[in-house]
Parts: sequence; structure tokens; C-alpha cells
Amino acid sequence: MIFPTLAFQLAYRYPLFREQLLRVLRANPGVGRESLCSQMERVIVEPLKAIRIRTLIIIDALDECKDEDPASAILSVLSRYVDEIPQVKFFITGRPEPRIRSGFRLKSLRPITEVLRLHDVERLSVDRDIKLFFRTQLADIASTRSNSDFAEDWPSSSDINILCKKAAGLFVYASTVIRFVSSEHHTPTERLTLIISLPQSTTHEGKFGIDLLYIQVLDHAFRDIDAGEKEFYSHLRSVLGVVLLVFNPLPMEELSALLRQPGTSIPLKKSDISTALHPLHSLLLIPNIEGDPVWVFHKSFPDFLTEPG
Repeated sequence: MIFPTLAFQLAYRYPLFREQLLRVLRANPGVGRESLCSQMERVIVEPLKAIRIRTLIIIDALDECKDEDPASAILSVLSRYVDEIPQVKFFITGRPEPRIRSGFRLKSLRPITEVLRLHDVERLSVDRDIKLFFRTQLADIASTRSNSDFAEDWPSSSDINILCKKAAGLFVYASTVIRFVSSEHHTPTERLTLIISLPQSTTHEGKFGIDLLYIQVLDHAFRDIDAGEKEFYSHLRSVLGVVLLVFNPLPMEELSALLRQPGTSIPLKKSDISTALHPLHSLLLIPNIEGDPVWVFHKSFPDFLTEPG
């Protein structure tokens, strides 16, 4: 339904587009049940070419679209037609899952695509946004929970700073904390104190939402790999264990020097490490530059994998 949805939004925004789209629908009322390519061509490309408007189309959370293709089906379709509407720009967000990364590597998309990785955004800017989010959301909780007593300065500046430090630039952590604190069945001040009093732990946040996110990502990442692939999962356990537990993050070459092929003294090849980590780009910062270390995005992921039970 993505292209019919975009067509509806464009028709709502631009009367000229609406006129062109109505002509298409009158001539072919069943276009919404046709292939993605046909939908894109008929309800998006043809009307846009006819009216030649300049606009920006935003597709948010592409990773949440149901899609079994090796490379994103939506990006594959866009790659066929985007040259026909050069006055239209697309802004697409999503976790860097393998099919999305493969989609952006399509030969026709690479020259006209600019990739912005959120972890490359200046940390001070991210922290500013997260602090504002915490301050605004917690103030809203205080103003709407008449059954709870709040100090005049709740939350304090020091509380906000601790929360921001724990978030470590990860917005999903911040939103999980707000869901935890705003629970209708608990006192917000007590819930916030629980989070603040455990500066080295993400236990409460995990049980309230982040763990579910990690389960979803891991389930999707390894859905197509059979549980009987013992060699693959053996590599994965070894590689992921070292990445999570080393005191200082290491590059692929040094990870290779630490790891051994099962039952031998032969170092695990960098290609084996890369293959094991390939599905985990949304959980780990896997560098494109030789010699850069592999990083865990947020402490809550090691906590999730090592927490008993």
C-alpha cells in the first residue's frame, strides 16, 4: 500500500496532481492491486511527470515494511523510475538492515543517493535534542498526574543530565524511559528514581521496551538462517561475545587475531567475522574504513544478551 498511500498524500497536497491521479483511477480502478512497478509508474510517476512539480517525499521507517526481497523491493522500484522525476527528492529513513543497505547499493541509486548515518551526527546536537525531549515529556507527566506529588524542580537538572548520559545518543532509550516513568500503575517520581539510582544498569528500561526491540531486530536478522547452521552460529557466538566483552572496541583485524576457527589454532578470517556481523548493522557500528573498531551502539544491548533469564 505504500505507493497508493503516497499518491493519496500527493493528491491531498497538490490539486493538479489530484486531477492527473483521478484520470488514472478512472481508466484503471484496480491499479492498487497491480505490481509495485505498475503502481509506481501509474499513480506516482505519470502524474508527477504531467504536472512537473518540485516536492519532497518522505518515507519513514522503511525497515518496518514487510518485505522478503534480498534488496528492498521499494528501493528497487524507485531505482527504475527515479530518473524520470528528477525534480522530486526522496528522504528515506530506516535501520540499516541488510536488504535496505543492499537496496541503496543498486547501481542506479548509488550515484544519486546521499547516506546520512545518525551516529555520525555531532553528539552535542543529539544530546541537546534528547535533553529537550526528557525535559518536555517529564514536565507533561508532572502537569497531568494529579494523583502524584512532585517537587517544584522535578525533574532536576542533575536528573536530566544523568538520563542524557545513560541514553548515550540513543533516542529509543529516551522514549523507553518516558514510557517506564509514565506508567499509570506506578508513581512517576519513584520510577524515575529507580532509573537514576542504577546508573550502570538498563534492567528496568529493558523489561519495559528495549528488550522487545532487540528481540524483533534479532528475529528479523536471522529469520532466513536455519537453526541447524551450527558453524554460522558458532562463529556468531564467538564474534559477538568478543565484541561485547572487550574493554576497548577492536577493529576486524584484531578481532581476527583473538578468535580461532572452531577446534583449531587457526585465526578466524576477517571475512568470517564480517559475515557473522553482517545482519547486525542496526545494533553495532560496523565500520566501512579498514582499521576502525566495531562498536556497540548502546550498553543496553550487551545487558540484554548477558542478563540472566
